[in-house]
Amino acid sequence: MAARPLVTVFSLEGVKSGETTLPAVMTAPMRPDIVQFVHTNMNKNHRQAYAVSPWASKRVTAASWGTGRAVARIPRVGGGGTSRSGQGAYGNMCRGGRMFAPTKTWRRWHRKINLSQRRYAVASALAASAVPALVMARGHKIDDVPEIPLVLDAALESARKTSAAKDILAAVGALADVEKASDSKKIRAGKGKARNRKYVLRRGPLVIYRTNDGVEQAFRNLPGVELCCVDRLNLLQLAPGGHMGRFCVWSQPALDALNDIYGDASSPGKKSIPEDLMANADLARIINSDEIQSVLNPAKRANKVYLRKKNPLTSIKALAKLDPYAAAARESERRAEEARKDSRAATLAKRRGVAKSKMQYRAAGRAYYEKVSKQGDVCSEGFMVGKI
Repeated sequence: MAARPLVTVFSLEGVKSGETTLPAVMTAPMRPDIVQFVHTNMNKNHRQAYAVSPWASKRVTAASWGTGRAVARIPRVGGGGTSRSGQGAYGNMCRGGRMFAPTKTWRRWHRKINLSQRRYAVASALAASAVPALVMARGHKIDDVPEIPLVLDAALESARKTSAAKDILAAVGALADVEKASDSKKIRAGKGKARNRKYVLRRGPLVIYRTNDGVEQAFRNLPGVELCCVDRLNLLQLAPGGHMGRFCVWSQPALDALNDIYGDASSPGKKSIPEDLMANADLARIINSDEIQSVLNPAKRANKVYLRKKNPLTSIKALAKLDPYAAAARESERRAEEARKDSRAATLAKRRGVAKSKMQYRAAGRAYYEKVSKQGDVCSEGFMVGKI
């Protein structure tokens, strides 16, 4: 940003004639993001509404033939005796049909922009116009310009002839930028050449004045040169295309009026210019400076504690933290297991008693069978049959 307190004032012959104070607005922070946002929205505010006719392609009577005819259900022109009858109509896929989603005139063409944002954007554009590097980066030819911002005395506002204006710009080294704009004139690529916008050319200097005593008539016919009153500064002229760094030629009354219009650091209320929260935006340089590092405590190196993640499926304590009901469920399951164990023990004891009694019966039966076998055979009816 420009931080020098005085600016040289040149006469119309290019000779130093005095000095003036640099306006405070030219020390404002430069915010290209705000400038681009405001420019994008402000550039929409001169658009005119357009739309297609609501009756376009609707001037024929057409109706669908319905289903069952092995043709599309699109409306078709009625009648006969011509090739037009039976052709599809109305649809955007039809020859002679309407467009999809016809444009309407009640579209939201313009955009509202906050006043504070507009003021910030203009202040940033003015500050950028006072930095030679940004002016050159934008493409302006200022190699022969003695100083940026270029300020001429009040006699500039009284110039009435284009030849005089050309001599003034040549005296201060600004004519090269006008010639650059003049040489860039060419026919526009596109349909605009048939819509009263045949030629395009680059931007030249922006002449800013306080009172129009003929300065507009003198400079307006030079290619690429634009004029603006300091009371009506426009971001579209200060930052064309949203790019900061327009080459501005100031009259001394216009430059002196900036403090009254935009205020300075001591102005209260709405006329206070934007300020940076940090005077030096290089935070790394501030922190790493010797002044800061000399008073800082040494870095504390604490042992890093690695927490062990326990599996709740294998750790009861970890499961209890996740599920408070887990302990009650575990106790209920234990009691149920004990009940099942007692029931199974009783069932096994009963089965073993029955098996023991069966073994006793089997032993008695075997003894009886052996006893009977010694006495004789036993028939199927159970009677003993003696031996013959």
